[in-house]
Amino acid sequence: MNFWDQDAEMKVAFDLFVVESRELLQSMEDGLLGLEHETEPVESINAIFRAAHTIKGSSGLFGLDVVVRFTHVVENVLDRLRDGKIGVAPELISVMLPCRDHISALVEAIAANQAADTPALNSAGEALLARLQSFQDPAKTRLTEAPDAVAERSGGGMVEAGDWHLSLRFGVDSFRNGMDPLSFIRYLGTLGDVVSLTTLAEQIPVASEMDAESCYLGFEIDLKSAASKEAIEGVFEFVREDSRIHILPPNSLINDYIELIRSLPEDDLHLGEILVKSGVLTQRELDEGLNLQKTHADDAAGTQPIGEILVQQHVVQQPLVDAALDKQKQGKESKARENQSIRVDAARLDQLIELVGELVIAGAGAALRASKSGDPALIESISEVMGMVEGVRDSALQLRMVPIGATFSRFQRVVRDVSAELGKDIQLVITGGDTEVDKSVVEKIGDPLMHLVRNSMDHGIESGPVRAANGKPVKGTLSLNAYHESGNIIIEVSDDGGGLNRERILAKGVERGLVPPGAILTDKEIFALIFEPGFSTADQVSNLSGRGVGMDVVRRNVTALRGSIDVESTAGAGSIFRIRLPLTLAIIDGFLVEVGHSGFVIPLQRVIECVEIPADSQARDYMDLRGEVLPFIRLRGLFEVEGAPPRRENVVVVEHAGVKTGLVVDRLLGEFQTVIKPMGTLFGHVRGIGGFTILGSGEVALILDISSLIRHYADLEKASHV
Repeated sequence: MNFWDQDAEMKVAFDLFVVESRELLQSMEDGLLGLEHETEPVESINAIFRAAHTIKGSSGLFGLDVVVRFTHVVENVLDRLRDGKIGVAPELISVMLPCRDHISALVEAIAANQAADTPALNSAGEALLARLQSFQDPAKTRLTEAPDAVAERSGGGMVEAGDWHLSLRFGVDSFRNGMDPLSFIRYLGTLGDVVSLTTLAEQIPVASEMDAESCYLGFEIDLKSAASKEAIEGVFEFVREDSRIHILPPNSLINDYIELIRSLPEDDLHLGEILVKSGVLTQRELDEGLNLQKTHADDAAGTQPIGEILVQQHVVQQPLVDAALDKQKQGKESKARENQSIRVDAARLDQLIELVGELVIAGAGAALRASKSGDPALIESISEVMGMVEGVRDSALQLRMVPIGATFSRFQRVVRDVSAELGKDIQLVITGGDTEVDKSVVEKIGDPLMHLVRNSMDHGIESGPVRAANGKPVKGTLSLNAYHESGNIIIEVSDDGGGLNRERILAKGVERGLVPPGAILTDKEIFALIFEPGFSTADQVSNLSGRGVGMDVVRRNVTALRGSIDVESTAGAGSIFRIRLPLTLAIIDGFLVEVGHSGFVIPLQRVIECVEIPADSQARDYMDLRGEVLPFIRLRGLFEVEGAPPRRENVVVVEHAGVKTGLVVDRLLGEFQTVIKPMGTLFGHVRGIGGFTILGSGEVALILDISSLIRHYADLEKASHV
C-alpha cells in the first residue's frame, strides 16, 4: 500500500503510526530485556502485551495485513505468558526479541514505501513463527460448540446458577473483522438469563469525526447463569484479543471488584458511574443514593459526598468507594498529563534554536551601540531586553534536552546478544540515566558508545573460567554512567575486566613508530595510544574487534562534538573510558578576550579566574599561582597574531580534566552569549578551534576548544624537544 499517494490527513496519520510504533517497539524491547531480572514481572508482561496489541490494532487501521498476521501470533504467545500458562524463560526471550525485530523490519519497510512481503522478510517471519510454535496453545475453544459442551469442558460439570457481571468493551476493528457485538450477546443468552444490559456510548465521537466501520460500543451485563467461567469466556473467544472483557463470577471478593474498577477504560466518569459500570451498584441503588444526597442538601448548608452516603446506607463498602475515587483521580491526572504534553517535530525545534541564536547576535549588536551612545535610559532598556533574551535562550535549549537513559537502555540488547556470542556472562548496570543532554548530542554519541561497549566486552571482560581462577565473580559487569560536571556531561563506560596491558600497548606503540624507543611516558599517554588509527593489540581478528579500527573513530566522533575522551585502567581490576561533552552544541555562555585585533571566545564553564601576569613571569611560560605552578599557553604565539604584546598581559585560568592551564591574552572583554557556528570543511584540520561566532560589531571571533587546544600545544611542545 502506497501511503505517499494518500491524502494529507492519511499521510499525517500514517507518520504518527510509524513514530508511535517505533516507541512501542523500543518499550517492548526494554520490557523483554528486563523480564529475566524481575521478581514481579506482571507489570512488564502487561506492558509488552499492550505494545504488541496496539501495534497490531493500528496496523489493521491501515490495512497492513502482513504486520497484523505476524503480530497476532506474537500476541497469542504473550497472552499465554500473561495468563501464567507459560513462564518467563531465556528460551522465550531469545525468540521474542527477534520477533520484535521482525515487526520493526516490517514497519520500517512500509515506512520507506517498500514492500513488506518480500521473500527475505517472509522467510524470516516463517522461521520465527516456527520457533514460536512450541509456546502456542495446542487447543483453542471454538465458538460453534454447544453451550453444554463448553460449560462442561472444565471437568466440573454444571454449577448452581449465580449472578455474573460482565464488563465488555469491544475493539474498534470488530466490525471490520466481521464481528457483530450483538451476536455475542445473543449467544450469551443461551448460557443463562441476561438480567440487565447497559449500553455505553461515551466513546462515540461527534458525527463529523465518526467512522462508520469502527466500533465504539461497550456493555455492562448482569447474567444469571449456571455455566462455568471458562464457558462464558469461550463466548468471546474470537474477539477477546481485540477487546476488553472482564468477567466477575457470583460472590466475587471485594478485590475482584476493585480490579475491575481499575481496569475501566473510561477516564472521565463520575464516582457513581464507576460503581454502576463495575457492577458494584445497580442504577436503582445509585438513584436512591442521589435522592438522599439531594434531600441532605436541602436540609443542610452543604452537600454530603455520594460515597459517604452509600457507605452509611451499607450499600457498598469503603474499599470499593476508595478504589472508585482512585480511578477517578487517575483519570483526571491522565488527562492533565495529556493536555500538558505535545509532540513537536525536531526540525521546528532546530529552527527555533537558530532564530534564538540570531536574536542573541542582534541583541549583542544593540547592546554595543547602546553603550557607545552613552544614553543611560537606552542602556538600561537594552539590558532588560538582553535579560529576557537570555531567558528565551535557556528555555529554547531546555526544549531539546532529553534524558540520556533512553540511549543507555538500548545497550541492554547489545550486551545480551554480544555476551551470548562471546560465551560470556555479562550484566549491564546503568546509572545516571535521568541526566539530561542536548538531543543533537544524544543522536551523535550512540556510535562511539557502541564501539566502547563492544570493545569492553570483547577485550576487557575475561571469560568465566579466567575470572573464576582470578577470584572474581563469574558474571562480569559493564557499567554506563552519566553526570554533570562544570557545564559538561560526563559519560563513563567501565568494566571490571582485566584492564589495559600497559607494557603491551607501549611495545606496540614503539613497534609502529608512534613512540621512540626508551621514551618514558605516563599511563595516560600510553593508554591514549589505543586511539591511534590502526592500533590494535589483539592476537586474532574477531567479528567484534581486532582490526585496529573503531577506537580512532571514537575519538574522532567525540572530538567532532567538541568533547574529549580519556582512559583510566588498573591491571586486574578493569578500565574506565570517560567522555566529556558540552551540554549543547548551539549556544553557550562565553568569555570574550582579545589578542591584538583578534577576538577569542573561551567557554565560560572552563574559566576558573582571571589574573594579571606577574612582571617576573613575562619571559617564562609558567607562573606561581598561590603556591601552585600554572603553565601558560600564549595565544599570540600559538595563532601567530601580528603586533607587539601590551606592557602588561592577562592570564585566563582554565581547567580541563582537573588540570589548570593559563591562557595569556592582551585584554579581557567579559562574558558574552555565544552562538556557535561551525567551521567550514576547509578549516576542519585546524586544532584548538571549536567554531566561530559573530560579535555585536559584526566582527568574527574564534571559539576555543580548550581540550583540543591543550592537546595540540602539548604535541607542539613534545615535537620541539625531540
